[in-house]
Amino acid sequence: MRSSRVFPDSGWLLAATVLATIALLAFGSLMLGRYPLTPRMVFDALTGGLRGVQGQGGDTALTIVLMVRLPRVAAALLVGGALSTAGLAYQNLFRNPMASPSLLGVSAGAGFGASLAIMAGQSPLVVETAAFAFGLASVGVAILVNRADGTRSIVTLVLCGMVMSALFEAFISLLKYVADPTEALASITFWLMGGLGKANGLDVAFLAAPVLIGGAILLMSSWRISVLALGEMEAAALGVDVAVTRAIVIICATAMSAAAVSVAGIVGWVGLLIPHMARLAFGLDPFRLTIATATLGGAFLLCMDDVARSIAPVEVPLGVLTAIVGAPFFLVMLLNSRKRGWA
Repeated sequence: MRSSRVFPDSGWLLAATVLATIALLAFGSLMLGRYPLTPRMVFDALTGGLRGVQGQGGDTALTIVLMVRLPRVAAALLVGGALSTAGLAYQNLFRNPMASPSLLGVSAGAGFGASLAIMAGQSPLVVETAAFAFGLASVGVAILVNRADGTRSIVTLVLCGMVMSALFEAFISLLKYVADPTEALASITFWLMGGLGKANGLDVAFLAAPVLIGGAILLMSSWRISVLALGEMEAAALGVDVAVTRAIVIICATAMSAAAVSVAGIVGWVGLLIPHMARLAFGLDPFRLTIATATLGGAFLLCMDDVARSIAPVEVPLGVLTAIVGAPFFLVMLLNSRKRGWA
């Protein structure tokens, strides 16, 4: 029988390699920026912050590493892990390799909430809270409409999500049309393009609970979620409570995606591309695949954020960069799918 993995005998070794690579990427990211730091300066800042002493670089390096770059690196890892894990869960739930975290309208709803708060001149914390709330509300309305339909079909749920996405995108366009072109419009447009330039410790704390708790629940339920990809009747025959498992996926994936979008803005392609990359490298074992997807997603978004803030004098919007890189890469992977044994 043909193996479904690129590395069939070294899965855990590859996982350890990925984790070590993430640690190295995170350390390297702390050195990048307008004020470049040496490895010694970063190390002294990290250890000095724990001991309360200054190292090479003094207060400047300590402030840059601990107050500016470390929260941004942590946010990139959490957002990337959240979007990729949610994308994997949705692809299994909807039995659709093109499913992504925005499928049920969470991104459009979050974008509307953030745009509304920006127009009202609210603080960044209120903007994030509004984005999170409207992201949840968009998916909640889609679920309620699907239940009111009576069939509770998964296809109807997807259609309801598409309707909510279209509706909130229209609301966003309306807000942009009436927004003050000298200030609010630019802020709304920049937020919608995605970015982590303003990420801080409060944002990391805002992300931590829904991402870590939701991710842990999806990891514990990974076997049942993977069985859903076989079909509802087959999953029920194998002892899976389809209704409960579906609810777990939607609640956890929605909370994780809403939190990620509320902090980073709309960042596409991570939840679609990374699960397929993880399947190619790690195979289909549900537990291992979930961990691999989360770690690869965090590493991918961290690399994209490093490029976004280093490639040009002005920071490139993160959502634009992930689309520029992700779309061609996904196309190449799709064209080579037959050669790689991937379907």
